[in-house]
Amino acid sequence: MQRILRGHHILCVHGFQGMGYSPEFVKNMTEIVEEIRNNQMNFPIQVISGLDDVCDKCPNKGDGFCKAFDDHVKELDQRIMEHIGLTHGDLFDKAKLLRLTAEKVEPDDLDVLCAGCSWLSYGVCKEGIKKLKKEYKEKASQEEEQS
Repeated sequence: MQRILRGHHILCVHGFQGMGYSPEFVKNMTEIVEEIRNNQMNFPIQVISGLDDVCDKCPNKGDGFCKAFDDHVKELDQRIMEHIGLTHGDLFDKAKLLRLTAEKVEPDDLDVLCAGCSWLSYGVCKEGIKKLKKEYKEKASQEEEQS
C-alpha cells in the first residue's frame, strides 16, 4: 500500500475530526486518517502539490484540479512543503514523514502556514499538531531510555 498526500493534507490529517465537504469525503478522509494515526502501520507516502488520495472523494474535485480552491490550496501545499523541507514527488515512509512534521511544525505555525483555511478557526488542527509533537517527544524519550 502507498498513499499520495498533497502538502497541506500532511497537516490536515492530524486535526481531522469527522467534518468535511460531503459524506463520501468524510468516509474517505476517515479511512486515510485512521491509517496515518495507526502506529502499527508503516507505508510509503508520496508528497505532491496537486490532487491526492484525500481529494479523491471531494465534491470540489475537477479534472486534475480543485474546482473551488485550486490556487489557494496549491499555495498552502507549497508553503507547508517548504516549511517542512519537502519537494513535489518526495517519497517517505509514514513514520519518517510524521517525525519530520513533528520536528518542524509548531501549533502556532499554522496561523501562517494555513492562513485562509476555513478549518483553522475550529482549533482542531493546532490540537492535532500538539498531540503529534507530544507523541513523538514521548517516543524519543522511550528510545533514549532504551539505549
